[in-house]
This record gives sequence, structure tokens and C-alpha cells, in this order.
Amino acid sequence: MSWRQGQAYSQDLRDRVLDAPGSVNAIARRFGVSASYVSRARTRLARQGQRCASVQCNHVPPRLSALEGELLAQVAVHPDQTLKQLCQWAQARGVVLSTTAMWKTLARLGLTLKKRPCTLRSSSAPM
Repeated sequence: MSWRQGQAYSQDLRDRVLDAPGSVNAIARRFGVSASYVSRARTRLARQGQRCASVQCNHVPPRLSALEGELLAQVAVHPDQTLKQLCQWAQARGVVLSTTAMWKTLARLGLTLKKRPCTLRSSSAPM
């Protein structure tokens, strides 16, 4: 059985792994799963009494999803704002996030932060 990212093993396989006698490594080899999977399944059964897979939280909605329209308008009106300033703008609306999260949100929306130079380039400067 090959490893599948983001998917739990079937309940039938989980039950067979938990009911099988022997060492963790022997059970892992017999059923084609990792030793850490067998160990974690046994630990979960012993501590919580649960034989089923735990709930996965892979699909967390972005924090700024409710403010995306406002964020687009904010960037259109003030295109020279820094990431820190945009984070402060979001915080004023009740959403606390890092500059990295703001950067990823802007990238997901297809926006880039291109700054205008503070001064014009010197005509005598080397190219």
C-alpha cells in the first residue's frame, strides 16, 4: 500500500492493524504501512479509546477572505502602501495577520506591490 497525502487509511485497515498481535515493525511490514502509523494508531486507542481516524484540518479558509473586495479597493486607492501598512489596515478591521500572510493573500489575488521610486533617477547615473 502506498502513502497517500491528506487521506486517512480505511477503517477496515485501521481495525486490522489495531487487532494484529506482534511488534510495531512486524505489523507495519505485514500491512504495508509505516511503523509510525501503527504506533500513533495504538497510542490514540490507548489514550482516547478511539479506533477511527482523527479529523483533518487541511482546508482552512484564508483569514482575509471576507475582506478581499475591500483589500482590492484599498490597494487600488493606495498602491504605495507597504505590507506592514496593509496589515495595520486589516487589524483595524479585526483581522490580525503577519506580513507573510498579507503577501500570500496579495499574490493569490494576483496583486504585486511595486513601489514608485522616491526620487527620479539621475540622468548622469550609469545605466
